[in-house]
Amino acid sequence: MLCGLAIVSMEYLEFAQDIVKAALHAGADEAEVYLQAGSDFEVLVRLGEVEQLTQASTKGLGLRIFADKRMAFASTTDFGKEAVADLVKTTVQLAKASNRDRFGGLPDVDQGTPCDLGLFDPAIAHLSVEKKIAMARAAEKAALEYDAKVTNSYGAEVSSGVGTCYLVNSRGIAYSSSGTSLSVWSAPVAEENGRRQIGTAYSCRRFLGEVDAPEEIGREAARRAIRKLGGRPVKTQKVPVVFDQSVGEELWGPIFSALDGDRVGKGVSFLKKKIGKQITSRIVRVIDDPLMPGGVGSMAFDGEGVITRRKVVIEDGVLQMYFYDARSARKYKTEPTGNARRSYSGIPHVAPTNFYLQPGNVSKEDIIRRIKSGLYVTETIGRGANIVTGDFSVGACGMWISEGELSYPVEEVTIAGNMLDMMLNIEEIANDIRFVSSVVSPTFKIAKMTVAGR
Repeated sequence: MLCGLAIVSMEYLEFAQDIVKAALHAGADEAEVYLQAGSDFEVLVRLGEVEQLTQASTKGLGLRIFADKRMAFASTTDFGKEAVADLVKTTVQLAKASNRDRFGGLPDVDQGTPCDLGLFDPAIAHLSVEKKIAMARAAEKAALEYDAKVTNSYGAEVSSGVGTCYLVNSRGIAYSSSGTSLSVWSAPVAEENGRRQIGTAYSCRRFLGEVDAPEEIGREAARRAIRKLGGRPVKTQKVPVVFDQSVGEELWGPIFSALDGDRVGKGVSFLKKKIGKQITSRIVRVIDDPLMPGGVGSMAFDGEGVITRRKVVIEDGVLQMYFYDARSARKYKTEPTGNARRSYSGIPHVAPTNFYLQPGNVSKEDIIRRIKSGLYVTETIGRGANIVTGDFSVGACGMWISEGELSYPVEEVTIAGNMLDMMLNIEEIANDIRFVSSVVSPTFKIAKMTVAGR
């Protein structure tokens, strides 16, 4: 989640430090304040008219305390003296009523000084409402004008966030980080022979100059809508399946969840007891990099104040690590990995930063060209990954590959397999990665999967 104001406020840091001191005075053994302040904007344009526009300043803080190995958490958006005093009192009282947890507490790791990742763009912070509305209109207009088959639109949306987060705790940490983000999304409708299809495309970055042009986003969304027209199912069969970079997250998101150290320790992950073992084909390298310049998921410190680092998760197909927050690291006698994420209204949880499959050196077109018969997946429907067993099954649509060419659109099929088998059978990885979210992937090919149709 994006953290608050463009400029770090020493008043907020001192305010948070005072709350930590008050919590200790009230009976906490350890205390932590996570504060966010900033602004969010969102506009939806449909058929050239503004349908929805929201702009709001956001401000809130969460207080987490530990007392006698008992944890309690409470949050507020009221920074008034009485409200904060009541927050401290209530949180300490909640701790006394909670269960003891011998693994609870703030991180034990030695701390340093977080680096400045330069995640704030003044151009986004100063982007006018009128300009953002114009960007949404431009994306939709380009989609509607792309082809006569594009007859309608679910709209185009532009959203932005500007903010700063502050983390202060009783172990002497007083960190802050500012950031910005901007996203553009378009969803036109194409029609042919009385049947309609929706296409979507989007771009999200921390810097205005790195966001794809609204017109190109609109045209790409239109291309995707038109490509789906005339879709039909295929007979059930086992064939090579190519996951487009826009849907690669459907595999790698669940893989990250399966690497949650607490889940692994409890035995409810299909990747338990896999450290040092081959879990993917040898061509696979997976990285989690919170220090990526301008990355959507970049952060110099995590939601518990742990200084972050770049981590190679899978190397040459061999699993190198699991992910831990402070509590799970203590429980399983290891170190936090710097993957605790949070907002002011919730406690930290393990989450990806910039988690990605490293690109290969071939093009998507080259991969498709070498397939005699198979499925190119461009969209998935539903969430069908079972983290415990590794079973994977989702609805899908895309294009059928015949003799190395995209021959006709496919819909109403299901692709199924086991995630471990899928990863072990990754044969080719393309070079078309786009860092537009915290989990991304280039296009990749799996040797064989079951495609269930008619």
